[in-house]
Amino acid sequence: MSAPRFADRTVLITGGAGGIGRAVASGFAAQGARVAIVDVDLHNAQGVADSLSAEHGVEAAGWAVDVSNREAVVGLMAEVNARLGGPNIVVTLAGGSLGTPKDLSEIEADDVDLVVDVNVKGTFYCAQAAASYFTAGDCIVTVSSIGGRQPSPVTGVPYAAAKAAVLGLTRRMARELGPRGIRVNAVAPGLFLTGRLQQMYDAMPEAERREVLDAIPLDRFPELREIVDPIMFLASVEASYITGVVLDVNGGRFMPQ
Repeated sequence: MSAPRFADRTVLITGGAGGIGRAVASGFAAQGARVAIVDVDLHNAQGVADSLSAEHGVEAAGWAVDVSNREAVVGLMAEVNARLGGPNIVVTLAGGSLGTPKDLSEIEADDVDLVVDVNVKGTFYCAQAAASYFTAGDCIVTVSSIGGRQPSPVTGVPYAAAKAAVLGLTRRMARELGPRGIRVNAVAPGLFLTGRLQQMYDAMPEAERREVLDAIPLDRFPELREIVDPIMFLASVEASYITGVVLDVNGGRFMPQ
């Protein structure tokens, strides 16, 4: 019988207590990974970790860290290494529009700073700190968005700019870390209606909601597994010769040339 897909690997997931984060963590744990759950709320992070250990019998632990705090991130990686080993795989899900306004006229300087700090700086700090522990075969999966690929009907300019920046960051890191055998790829999800995004969508007028759905060729919103599986693929040996790419997961709403 073959070993589980991610046996003897430590996966660190930022934003790991959110809806997508929990699903991603469960996917990795089901395939034998040790899992570090990172979120801003320790109770939620540890709760997810405890449930993974109980359900899948893997080592898991939770940490409360603001990923936009570089010193905190550096300390986090050292603690994860000491407790779980690695990390070998980092998935940077922490981010989003973070409750900031969508309309241009309502966006304040603090809104821009918050979104850029968490999405861009947080992704960079986590990747930079984790790279100190990486060896050949380890990898990073960053999380951009369809909103960083084309204008989004539910998020504002800071989010679009931040998620576009994540793609540039991903390509540059892939180039720099590639000679060490380390891969860096991105996923760009479409509208996975969890948390704040569900609230934003629900608040839209019916005509606008219908317009959003009509723009998706598959004519439906995705299931959580449909972002979990692409992330796990990019983190796996099956993607061992793939680096510096963005995998669009949006039901055909955005089709790059």
